[in-house]
Amino acid sequence: MKKILLGTLAGAVVGLVIAVQVSGPISAQENERLKTTYEQLDLFGDIFERIRSTYVEEVDDVALIEAAINGMLTSLDPHSSYLPPKDFDEMQVETRGEFGGLGIEVTQEDGFVKVVSPIDDTPAARAGIEAGDFITQIDGESVLGLTLDQAVELMRGEVGEEILLTIFREGTDEPFDVTIVRDIIKLTAVKVRTEGRAIVLRITSFTEKTYSNLVEGIAEEIEANGGVDNIDGFVLDLRNNPGGLLSQAIAVSDAFLDAGEIVSTRGRNVEDSDRFNAKSGDFAEGKPIVVLINGGSASASEIVAGALQDHRRAIIIGTKSFGKGSVQTIMPIAGNGAMRLTTARYYTPSGRSIQSLGITPDILVEQRPRVEKDDSEDTPTRRGRSEADLRGSLNNDSLTDEEIEQLEAERAEQEEIAARRDDDFQLSYGLDILRGLNVLAK
Repeated sequence: MKKILLGTLAGAVVGLVIAVQVSGPISAQENERLKTTYEQLDLFGDIFERIRSTYVEEVDDVALIEAAINGMLTSLDPHSSYLPPKDFDEMQVETRGEFGGLGIEVTQEDGFVKVVSPIDDTPAARAGIEAGDFITQIDGESVLGLTLDQAVELMRGEVGEEILLTIFREGTDEPFDVTIVRDIIKLTAVKVRTEGRAIVLRITSFTEKTYSNLVEGIAEEIEANGGVDNIDGFVLDLRNNPGGLLSQAIAVSDAFLDAGEIVSTRGRNVEDSDRFNAKSGDFAEGKPIVVLINGGSASASEIVAGALQDHRRAIIIGTKSFGKGSVQTIMPIAGNGAMRLTTARYYTPSGRSIQSLGITPDILVEQRPRVEKDDSEDTPTRRGRSEADLRGSLNNDSLTDEEIEQLEAERAEQEEIAARRDDDFQLSYGLDILRGLNVLAK
């Protein structure tokens, strides 16, 4: 192994020397930079050999080199890392929408593991894990000093096994423990339903199936409602969506745009930059759109929200998004592994980068704590007295019985939407916005 490593390093050095000789004279500054590089490569080889020969326990050469590679990548930014063959295989499975685990997207901040977002209908979500939570211990072991990949590896395990996470949540006085049972995570990329007169599109992640699921769901729900004229608009729920495939974010944005730029990516070199534009065709058929975001909306979610916001195609409601404005490229390498390397930043159509800043909603709406209702108090809300309750009051002679029936149905729908505010205030707010826009349009 030593010979292979040193041979590789020597080959790299020789290659550099040859390249320099062919290209002609170089500046003194460049020559000094190359000299420093050679010295550091020699230093790496020396340290590797000393660890191999004198560390208190015998070391695994491959594991040691993988750790060095990963350390080099993770020193760049929180999203670059080395993927050993096993992790690379698992990542490919995850993008297809089914894998084993807890169901959380994580990053690293201040040495701790931070939850970007829990995924809907997963063990983590059911256990009450929230976006912004800090994981301080895993099965009693502190995560301080661990790389993100090492912490993730500790959270992996057999389906059916329990794991104990120690959580610190902003606003709480002390960390608390949460027990989660690992399970197979089957991602339903898009869930579509009708709420009142609005179609709600809940996108949980951007996998290979997201766009196709979205288009199919929209078509089915429009047909179930008797046509697009019978709905007020669409709610695109991107809350706690950690992102995923860039291609799917572009496709989802394109589904609601007729033309114009969706997103641009700019790398280190001009030739690494790209721009993606929408094609003709709007699956919402021009109906108003409300997009819901929060601090767990990241990456691909922010591309969609930013594109629809810049084109004034949707009203963005909720709280500031996560702020991950970088693009990672997965590069397969020798040995069936890969490296995840940040290769570009992405920009919304107006040219703004949301890196570290996030998408600011058009209307800031904090989510209210869910109101737990006591089943024993299942009494109807008392309605105030009105003219109609007075004995001998006159009838309304301006409306037919059918029109009065329609009016009562609309009132019942309003009361139903208002009742949702106790359960999901942000969604209820979005539905109110759509209803108001529809009233203005009429």
